[in-house]
Amino acid sequence: MLACNRRFMFQIPIVALLVASGLVAAAEDYHVEKNVMVPMRDGVRLATDIYRPMVDGKPSEERLPVILSRLPYNKNGAKSRGAYYAKHGYVYVAQDTRGRYASEGVWHMLTDDGPDGVDCAAWIGKQPWSDGQIGMIGTSYFGGTQHAMAMAGAPELKTVIPVDAMANMGRQSIRNAGAFELRFWNWIFLNASNGSRAGQDPGTKEVLKEMADQRHTYLQNLPTRRGMTPLRLAPEYEDWLISAMENGPNDEFWEQNNIVDAPHKYKDIPVYLVSGWYDSWGGNNTATFMALRPQIKGPVYMIMGPWIHGQQAGYAHGQVSFGKQAAIADQWAWRREWYDHWLKGIDNSVGKADPFKTPVRIFVMGTGDGGKDEKGRLQHGGYWRSELDWPLERTQYTDFYLQPDGGLATEKPAVEEAVTQYDFDPKDPVPNIGGNISSANDIMLQGAFDQKGGSHIWNFKNPIPLSARKDVLVFQTEPLPEDLEVTGELEVRLFASSSAVDTDFTAKLIDVYPPSADWPGGFDMNIADGIVRARFRESLKKEVLMTPGETYEFTIKMYPTSNVFKKGHRIRVDISSSNFPRFDVNPNTGEPLNRHRRTVVATQTIHHDATRPSRIILPVIPAE
Repeated sequence: MLACNRRFMFQIPIVALLVASGLVAAAEDYHVEKNVMVPMRDGVRLATDIYRPMVDGKPSEERLPVILSRLPYNKNGAKSRGAYYAKHGYVYVAQDTRGRYASEGVWHMLTDDGPDGVDCAAWIGKQPWSDGQIGMIGTSYFGGTQHAMAMAGAPELKTVIPVDAMANMGRQSIRNAGAFELRFWNWIFLNASNGSRAGQDPGTKEVLKEMADQRHTYLQNLPTRRGMTPLRLAPEYEDWLISAMENGPNDEFWEQNNIVDAPHKYKDIPVYLVSGWYDSWGGNNTATFMALRPQIKGPVYMIMGPWIHGQQAGYAHGQVSFGKQAAIADQWAWRREWYDHWLKGIDNSVGKADPFKTPVRIFVMGTGDGGKDEKGRLQHGGYWRSELDWPLERTQYTDFYLQPDGGLATEKPAVEEAVTQYDFDPKDPVPNIGGNISSANDIMLQGAFDQKGGSHIWNFKNPIPLSARKDVLVFQTEPLPEDLEVTGELEVRLFASSSAVDTDFTAKLIDVYPPSADWPGGFDMNIADGIVRARFRESLKKEVLMTPGETYEFTIKMYPTSNVFKKGHRIRVDISSSNFPRFDVNPNTGEPLNRHRRTVVATQTIHHDATRPSRIILPVIPAE
């Protein structure tokens, strides 16, 4: 690797394969055994592929550590991972989760993956090619199967690397402060025919595919009601989706992988948490880190890049480039470094050098030149930095108050009474443009975008900025006199009332680029967003409707970030009541969730004065 400034380069040290005596260090080829049917405690058999190193033309007879992935996305796609780890002295095991692809049984959203994981691990531990140690691998759903297995306490499990992993689902990322993230509606509509029991019948598969092809129309006719769409042909998928959309409180329905509320259930093993500032699970990744760090000895490590979902090898997302240094080019080698240390006992870079030098590794966005790259993307830039904890100890939490004139400033408004009102019409929701998205297929865009409509936005095709909408309130600072770094958890405290008994309030943090030669109209880059459903303003555990006209304080928890707002830029906060189809749209009627038949227009009143000081709390990092 070429020498470079470590401040700007994500380095994966190259270490010699000095493995314990008797273990296969490397192999030129591998052997795979397909569709081994592994029995679970209830007799259901799960299809499993086993990749082993080839030594002298035959599968190795050594007992080796195992890398396990348990996934709902077809184990046949694990070939490259399996080959890589088998060639580097591991046995790689890929298993279709219950009810998916070649496995037997009925699919349920993660709730079977604790006990099934324990049974799978016990089976692996008894095999002649296993040394009894398992490390897990996987992203998104099969990042979640890692958490499920760790919370179930499988004895053979020794370490996990959950990437963009499903966790804390009733708090943020499926139910988000009471609102429902429609990417999971999209996931169900797409996967009900792919790899499902229903999809095994060609005629049924075709009907479900037709349904998936009409998702834009179905979105415009929400709520999806039980038995009223072709989704009824895939009953376990319909049942989960409708139940999830009807179940707002963070209760036992969301118990699986609820690490924040039950960190004591997590097995005490080394954990490496991976996610990105634009990933749908980014907020839960930092929340999981904060919950586990004081609970287990671990150790618990975390890395947060400028990435969208599952794109750690990329450096440009949406309309923005963060520079080639943002990418982890070799997706398997950096994980192997971790596994080699914890499963093979190799004294390598873990705990000594980047990216494992310190428990926290973050990418600080925003130090680019702001021009256009060769593909016309905004060069927002950034650099890597190692930290000891999260949130950062040196954080200066700073209130930026919404001003009566649309300003945003650290001084509290002086006037005794100031309000801004707008009408929120559920039939005309504010369109989503980028953000913390996954399962976006055809209905949303992931990552950083200029907050402006266009042909790339299916429900906002005209080239006008979101700020032009009358239901979007804009509050922004004067051009900054110097660079300002914001790194940490983000929160908006909003004093508001509504003419409705239930409604939503949304907030979005934006880095406003001034006009330039490359960007004559400037560039309004989304940094983070959040929402709160009013009936959950007091607690995520309990629904309490509002009294129309009464003022309440709402907390909008946004996704975390690390961004330098450069000199001359503005910090902007947009307030509204919808962000569609990122979140389901509140009908404003107070009817039971996902069972409404009506919508009403709500008149929203935002207070920003001395006695009701609405504000965003920014985690400012002082300049060195």
